[in-house]
Amino acid sequence: MHILCPGTWSSLNGRPCGSTSGQDEKVSESAVTYQQPRIFDLRDERSAIIVGNAAQILKTLPDARFRCCVTSPPYWGLRDYEIPDQIGAEEELTDYVRSLVAVFSEVRRTLADEGTLWLNIGDSFTSGNRKWRAPDRKNPARAMTYRPPTPDGLKPKDLVGVPWRLAFALQEDGWYLRSDIIWHKPNCQPESVKDRPTRSHEYVFLLSKSEKYYYNFEAVQEEIHGKRRNRRSVWSINTEPFSEAHFATFPRSLVEPCILAGSAPRDEVLDPFFGSGTVGEVCTHLDRAFTGIELNPEYADIAQRRLGWKV
Repeated sequence: MHILCPGTWSSLNGRPCGSTSGQDEKVSESAVTYQQPRIFDLRDERSAIIVGNAAQILKTLPDARFRCCVTSPPYWGLRDYEIPDQIGAEEELTDYVRSLVAVFSEVRRTLADEGTLWLNIGDSFTSGNRKWRAPDRKNPARAMTYRPPTPDGLKPKDLVGVPWRLAFALQEDGWYLRSDIIWHKPNCQPESVKDRPTRSHEYVFLLSKSEKYYYNFEAVQEEIHGKRRNRRSVWSINTEPFSEAHFATFPRSLVEPCILAGSAPRDEVLDPFFGSGTVGEVCTHLDRAFTGIELNPEYADIAQRRLGWKV
């Protein structure tokens, strides 16, 4: 695995990023492979982008480190990122759910006792030819080249129900399922369907590690007619293009309330599916440290440039 941090790479044998036993030393990216990840910050050396498999890397991170986790894992069967060990390319839905439950079990360990998980996940349909589908209109070149069998118990044209299958599996694994937030997308992609409404929403699940947890309701209150009220569970937020990324990106306006409610300034936030770095960008803006784990080195490179770590 590799760890990317602002400006320089270094051996991480217990020393800050960019520091050696005697003096700073810059090392070429291709020459450095890290066995033990560490965590750094843009201001106080606690923030990092870690390139590698989330399931493996999470096992090396310390217990109770993060105040919250905000993430959007790859959706099942939507895109082929052409990366070994990628999540989302499983032939069976049960394997996909099992993989994510394992990842988030490690996430729970790394969260503080009052920590929360904010999880965005999308859905898919089975189709008339008895195969499931989740078409990638935005990037057809990355669309899956195969179609796994329809999950057991589903019929042609069924909505698979991936978000709820995962949410219930996480609940069974020990998470407290606290809220199902509807991300309403006013600028959703059109669909050529005439026998059901066009899909214009996804889910953001709020899960907690413990019965009592950190949630700053005042930081995300809504203002209605000059008065402030507790935030509702339907969030109308446009999707957000990112010019350098040829894949769907996490909108900053969706990430921000999760971080504001789930953490305080100077807290540390985790994203095990970092992508193009939206969570890192929002954390930096809101004075939080972050650790982002990304399997695809190309996306990690995009995130570095987005954060100003690399020209």
